[in-house]
Amino acid sequence: MSRYLLLSFCLLAPLSVAAPASNTDQDMAYSLGASLGERLRQEVPDLQLEALVEGLRQAYQGKPLRLDQAQMQSLLEQHETEAQGSKAQAAEIRFMANERGRVGTHELPEGILYSELQAGTGAQPKPGGKVQVRYVGRLPDGSVFDQNQQPQWFSLDSVIEGWQAALPKMKAGAKWRLVIPSAQAYGADGAGDLIAPYTPLVFEIELLAVAD
Repeated sequence: MSRYLLLSFCLLAPLSVAAPASNTDQDMAYSLGASLGERLRQEVPDLQLEALVEGLRQAYQGKPLRLDQAQMQSLLEQHETEAQGSKAQAAEIRFMANERGRVGTHELPEGILYSELQAGTGAQPKPGGKVQVRYVGRLPDGSVFDQNQQPQWFSLDSVIEGWQAALPKMKAGAKWRLVIPSAQAYGADGAGDLIAPYTPLVFEIELLAVAD
């Protein structure tokens, strides 16, 4: 369950009153319940409502809980991770769909999108060969996460799968814009704090030379 939902639960605490509830009190409680229910329906559509009400009632009334704090914390963290992953995957689908609609964009069988910024006339890299490139790497929001404007050599078997698939299609002298889906980059794991899970990457790559 997300932190957003946990905050919603906390909003219910001030409703505890000693006197019998008036119609206004009941309507306020109902309104809070309806608001919370709408959020839960959107964020956790398969939630077991009976268990939700049981946990809410026991915690609100200060009764012993069916699960200990460590179990609940673990479950909530698991849900938070899964929810973030689902949102990231949905964002990637939207981003890739928008990129496909750009004028001059083509798609490789691996799902990699490319547009030719500059034609090349030289040799094409061989799988496992070496390439000399200049490049800029950006996240979907346009921020630069990596770049090298000085010619640099790479072995194709040491780079991400998206590069391995796309660069052999280029000719030396070419400059391409690549949009690489996360499955061909860092996938569900991401790359530390630099690249979040399920993040597609955008590169401008200039292929300067190739070698065996």
